Amino acid sequence: MIELVVGGLGFDPRNLSPLVLLRDQEEMNFLPIWIGIFEAAAIAMELQNVKPPRPMTHDLLRECIIKLGATIKRVVISEMKEGTFYAVIEIEQDKKQLKIDARPSDAIALAVRSHVPIFVSEPVMMQAKLVNAEKDEAETKKFKDFIQNMKPEDFTKYFKKD
Repeated sequence: MIELVVGGLGFDPRNLSPLVLLRDQEEMNFLPIWIGIFEAAAIAMELQNVKPPRPMTHDLLRECIIKLGATIKRVVISEMKEGTFYAVIEIEQDKKQLKIDARPSDAIALAVRSHVPIFVSEPVMMQAKLVNAEKDEAETKKFKDFIQNMKPEDFTKYFKKD
């Protein structure tokens, strides 16, 4: 398993789909995962320490897990099948290990709220990593610049304002 952190959020410039960019600790390898706009907003809000007046779905899930006496240990991007990522949320309750199937976007949103590590299996990383900085520093810099210039407000234009 390879530990990753959220390196940023952005939009795929080809189709403006939101994506979360995970990176390893050394910033050598990146794993882009295309996600939904609501999940992107949930992740962005937590990364920016924006607290909504009422709990969002990921907050509710976290609170339910805690109230049931369980602990979220980590999330794992476990598989990739036909271009789709799969994840599990690993929970411990009464010294029993539980694995809950989840979409990667929901698992990541829960991980950032719960301050737990995000891991990717080595086969998934080898299959889907975006860039190895040792091989292509110019492409890495270009992508990092793109991601770093994204702002949480960029997501708000996709939400209906009442």
